[in-house]
Formats: sequence, C-alpha cells, structure tokens
Amino acid sequence: MGTHRTSGEGPSAEDPISEDPISEDPISEDPFAEEAAEARRELVREIAAGGDLQDPAWRSAFEDVPRHLFVPYFHIGVIGGYERLSCEDPDPARRRRWLEGAYLDRPLATRVRDRELVSSASQPSLMAAMLHALELRDGESVLEIGAGTGYNAALLAHRLGDERVTTIDLDEDITRAARAHLAAAGFRPAVVTGDGAAGCPGRAPFDAIVATCAVPSVPPAWLAQCRPGARVLAPLSTGLIRLRVRDEGHAEGRFLHTSAFFVPLRGGAAREPVVRTGGLPRHATENELFRFLLTLTAGSLDPYEAYSLWQRERRPARERFGVTVSDGHQWAWLDDPEGPYLWPLGTAD
Repeated sequence: MGTHRTSGEGPSAEDPISEDPISEDPISEDPFAEEAAEARRELVREIAAGGDLQDPAWRSAFEDVPRHLFVPYFHIGVIGGYERLSCEDPDPARRRRWLEGAYLDRPLATRVRDRELVSSASQPSLMAAMLHALELRDGESVLEIGAGTGYNAALLAHRLGDERVTTIDLDEDITRAARAHLAAAGFRPAVVTGDGAAGCPGRAPFDAIVATCAVPSVPPAWLAQCRPGARVLAPLSTGLIRLRVRDEGHAEGRFLHTSAFFVPLRGGAAREPVVRTGGLPRHATENELFRFLLTLTAGSLDPYEAYSLWQRERRPARERFGVTVSDGHQWAWLDDPEGPYLWPLGTAD
C-alpha cells in the first residue's frame, strides 16, 4: 500500500474534533464509467491472483467501488519533481494515462506541498490485505486513522454500511476532498477533521481501528475507544502490527508478514525514532528485514547489538515479532512477550 497521512493544521483546542456537514448534491454522470469498469475488473483479477481477495465481501467491494473517482488527479515522480495527471486534462492521451494509472496496483501521490508528499492513495493489494486482516463481521463499527482520498472508507462502507464507518484526518483540505469523493461514489460515512492520535471518542466504541499512516507506538486513546476483543491494525517500523484488545489498558499481537511503508501520522503521536546505520555492513543495511529490526529497536538497542541479534536469530521474519501494550507501557518483542528479547516501544518507559 502506498501512503496516507493526517497532516496540516488541526482544529482549535476548544474544538478538538469536528465532523463537517456532507453535501447532498446529486451524483453527476461519470464519463469514464464504462472504461473504468473494465480496468477495475482487471485490477480485481490481479489482486485476487495474489491471494488477497479470498473473502467474497471484499472482492465485491473492490469490484463495485470506482477508484478513479477518488483520484481525479495524482502526481507521478519525474526528474526534478512531479508530473500531474488529471481527469480534466484537455489531452486525450494524458487522460488515458490518468485512468490507466488509477487502476494500477500501486500507490498514487495525491497531495504534494513544497515538493513533499502529503497524502496518497494506497496500493490496492496492500489495502485488500489490511482489510482482510481486520477480520470484520457484519454489524461491527470501524475507525480509520488517515482519511486520504476516501477510497478505503468507501470500501469499508460498502462492507459494513455508512453508519458504521468513521474516518478521521488532521488536514481539513484532505477531509473536504475525501467527503466529496465519497459522495460522488454514493457513500456517506462519517468524515471527521481532528487529530487521529486522539481517535474519535464521539463515535466510540469501535470494533476495529485501522491506521493508514505510520505510528512509532500505539496511541493510548485508541485502546480506550475499543470494545473488548477489538482489533487494531497499524503500520509500525516498516511493518503492520495487528493487536487484539483485551480492555482499554491491554492489547497484544504480532506483525503481519508483509512490509508496509507509510507517511507518518502527524498530531499528538510521538516522533519516529532516529535510525542509525553507520559502520554496519551493506548486506545488512540493504536487507529489508534488518531495516525492520533496526527501526523497531531504535533508541533501545545499539545498531551493532541489533545486527548481532539478527545474525544470532538467523534473520528473523516479521511474524516472529510482536507488540504488547499494558498499563501505560508498551514494548516490542521477539518470539515471546515475556521472553529474553524485549524493547521499549516509542516513548514508553
């Protein structure tokens, strides 16, 4: 999946979270509908071939939700910056490139400020894997941290119904655009402007929380807004941690096998730790699994200690690592949450 993030200026302290009204404008006719439908079918076939759409409910969502309505324009990297492709480009060839790009299985940069990526549409196959990992059931409610384009919220709303989906983002420009995209596609979940690290207490409790932006540790507010048994799925340390919530003070789980690179959450969450690689052998620093371990243990293990551990444990896969949150503390671990390999996570003591 690509990157979403909460960003920009948030609401005032007197109004920490605001739910903006949704336009009731009628859905306009889509001139790209027929061509997009075929492109969407091909994308679904590609994702399904990779094994990420085994649940018929999610396959139906990806078949029905028109991704191109959520990315009316996007940016592709070129030498010296970005090139913008749009549905409104007067050049038919460039419009064709835009539509084809909207249905490729890749992330799309949707907002760039001062040459810095602010928000993007995630890679569809990774979105499918994350949605499957949430293990959602009929009647459950979900909070998405990082509204992005609104496409993920639309998939969730297709599966659960508008009233059971909440998506939040710190940037009012992003929530306004997401709301418009959702309405154009016929969906009206709750789109909230606020700090994703604080969750959305006005819409709690939730059965699942999914973050589409990277966090250095698990914001405590999330667990407090979950029902017992809820699932929390979030990008952390270039991986995806899936936690099962016991109560508001305790959650535990392991990383999924897949890698995941997301733009960081902005707001009340702690900053990402600084990762140092100086002096380490190139074969290690260029290895994705070692970079995962190095990020996970940053600030707790010396890089050389991390390298020694990586060699001693025969380059452990992500699934061997996990996270525990308990009574205001949280730590990462290898193999066993009470075993010999434990590290404080984020700003935890």
